[in-house]
Amino acid sequence: MTTALILVDLMPRIVALPLAPHSGEEVLARCRRLADAFRTAGRPVVLVRVERPNAAEQPPGSGFAQDLARPGDVLVVKRTVGAFHGTDLDARLRALGVDTLVFGGLVTTMGVESSARAASDHGYEVEFVEDAMSGFEAEEHELTVRRIFPRFGPVRTTADYV
Repeated sequence: MTTALILVDLMPRIVALPLAPHSGEEVLARCRRLADAFRTAGRPVVLVRVERPNAAEQPPGSGFAQDLARPGDVLVVKRTVGAFHGTDLDARLRALGVDTLVFGGLVTTMGVESSARAASDHGYEVEFVEDAMSGFEAEEHELTVRRIFPRFGPVRTTADYV
């Protein structure tokens, strides 16, 4: 089986938010390093972004961060907090033989956590890259990565993967 990297909501308008304990730019830089490492190892990279449902036009900065997506990446557009509901993500991962998902992106307690919980419900092993995600407040991020995520899977750092 295969391990895939799932990067959630790395969109200019979300990267620009005031986040803690890591800035959006710091998270984006680490996620780029992770994506490069996974691609080099021949492992799938999945990029997920959100679109507001029933909106005629998305807000500026709603695409993927500049130069993040590469040919061969799995691109997913979600319309809910999590990446699985109403998307073909599960089917695409299963077609690639994926059994383990490594999560990074924004925001820790929103898109990342919701997607990881759904991944666990779908039977995937999950892992988390603590310094490749961030929250609206440092305290909520720290609580989640120290107390919640370890109940689902290992919590590591970017250095553990690159």
